[in-house]
Amino acid sequence: MTAAADPVLLPPRSRSRAWAKLRANPAALLGAVLVLFFVLVALAAPILPIDDPTKTSWTAVRKAPSAAHWLGTDEIGRDLLSRMIWGARASLMAGVVSVAIAVAIGVPLGVLAGYLRGWTDAAISRMTEALLAAPFLILAIALAAFLGPSLSNAMIAIGLSAMPVFIRLSRAQTMDVLTEDYVESAHAIGVPPLALLWRYVLPNIFPPILVQATLTVATAIIAEASLSFLGLGQQPPAPSWGSMLNTAKNFLEQAPWMAMWPGLAIFLVVLGFNLVGDGLRDALDPRDI
Repeated sequence: MTAAADPVLLPPRSRSRAWAKLRANPAALLGAVLVLFFVLVALAAPILPIDDPTKTSWTAVRKAPSAAHWLGTDEIGRDLLSRMIWGARASLMAGVVSVAIAVAIGVPLGVLAGYLRGWTDAAISRMTEALLAAPFLILAIALAAFLGPSLSNAMIAIGLSAMPVFIRLSRAQTMDVLTEDYVESAHAIGVPPLALLWRYVLPNIFPPILVQATLTVATAIIAEASLSFLGLGQQPPAPSWGSMLNTAKNFLEQAPWMAMWPGLAIFLVVLGFNLVGDGLRDALDPRDI
């Protein structure tokens, strides 16, 4: 009796081709630069020589951008540059942690549904369809309101709202991989179910999940900004791009820069993640590698 050959999702040549396609994609490279810039800024926030983002100054209320305050100040004299930098930490953390929650719960459920079939698949699928019946942002707002206003609760709400997408994706990919010859061979020689899933299924469904996760980070960042805008995310005085926009809406005529910078930051970081996700999708397309 011979052992089933280990599957290789992307042979070395195909991996090299995928990496070359990604590097040759200018849009993906631009997206990677944008994402890397915001990540580095967020990580460096504690060591950068900037003002305390919660420090107020009644002599510098709604000051326009200047040498003293490069991005201007807000309605109570707080430096917008420092609040933008510290707000990047909240927004990026919300995006990454929310997607991590969605993947950690959604992928195992989807794999189980696709592997076990029967009543397990039916129960998980019905739950997924019920969650998908509500629009993503509406469901996130409802969950955040139920859990209570805080950044951690907002991340949980966004993660649970994004979870159905990963359940459906991983279920479909698992059912597809299980029809491959190497999986059927492994099953025929008695490879235990957990080993089969770990060695054969999960590695082969990883690329589409990675692409979906990258694109979902962008959606999660917008959702966090929306929840913070509504007062359900990051709580004052801690900075968040969404809460900054919420405050800025009352001063659009007197201090338009208060809304311009957080809005631009959200646009650029979401654009970056979307470009990276599109680049990964093209590079990992099995029809081309």
